[in-house]
Amino acid sequence: MAVSFDWRVPPEVAPHAEDYGFDLDAALKAMVGIRCVVPIDAFTADILGTERTGNGVIIRNDGVILTIGYLVTEASEIWLTLADGRTVPATPIGYDQDTGFGLVQALGRLDMPALSLGDSADAVPGAPVVSAGAGGAVHSLAARVIARQEFAGYWEYLLDEAIFTAPAHPYWGGTGLIGGDGRLVGIGSLQLEQAVDEGEGVPLNMYVPTDLLKPILDDMMAIGQPNRPPRPWLGLYATEVDDRVVIAGVSGKGPAGRALREGDIVLSVGGMRVTGLAGLFRKIWSLGAAGVKVPMTVHRDGRPLDITVPSGDRNRFLKGPSLH
Repeated sequence: MAVSFDWRVPPEVAPHAEDYGFDLDAALKAMVGIRCVVPIDAFTADILGTERTGNGVIIRNDGVILTIGYLVTEASEIWLTLADGRTVPATPIGYDQDTGFGLVQALGRLDMPALSLGDSADAVPGAPVVSAGAGGAVHSLAARVIARQEFAGYWEYLLDEAIFTAPAHPYWGGTGLIGGDGRLVGIGSLQLEQAVDEGEGVPLNMYVPTDLLKPILDDMMAIGQPNRPPRPWLGLYATEVDDRVVIAGVSGKGPAGRALREGDIVLSVGGMRVTGLAGLFRKIWSLGAAGVKVPMTVHRDGRPLDITVPSGDRNRFLKGPSLH
């Protein structure tokens, strides 16, 4: 997924200033383009690539940018493209594994407005919102909230209540979700499809609510991550198949690389039956902090097998950001 500026949204889905009770143009000037370079030996290089592009939002007048963390994780070089076309270097500040938020600090003057954090609870189904990308209204969408619901990602990620919007922004990573009061209520993470009766999927964007940032922002600014025990991480990729949780793959560099195998069906964790992805992750995390041993029962080679899976702190496998 690369951000390109050689495109425009159709006029009928672009946001128009007269339709909003806030200064749309000023709000959109807070959006920046982000281009990152990641070392080839970085832990995430194989999965996320060594060159990543997306969007971010200026949330403080001192040049702090909020984005989705996978864009800037392990980045050794970051460049911001501002609304007036200027390019400014930046440096990573921190990344939160639980929410997926990433923060970067501009290393030059931005002279652009910051967008304050709004109340994500106001982004209820049916509410009008703006899916804002870098480059102004021609790179943004007039959208609506379609749903708020739990989201479990196969990479050991879980949100209790994500925000889903349509129409879907084509370059969604790090886009800002602007609520009806002109404040920031979400950060773009994914594009998904919602099944409809005819069998064809309708594209949606998934946004991480910015309400999740408020309790951890000060910690992320100070120490690069929330001041809480890290969750146990196994390094697995899992999916649901016919109401069963199946291991789709494991990271060879991760803590569970030798314990789990592709095709294992997870039956229980710590003696508790597993019924879905969200249940799997919650049961693992309930056992303690990173480093705890995770007892699991899997179905492998036609029979149940009890194994003990080591866990780790995901951050310790990553190249750390330079903190300022």
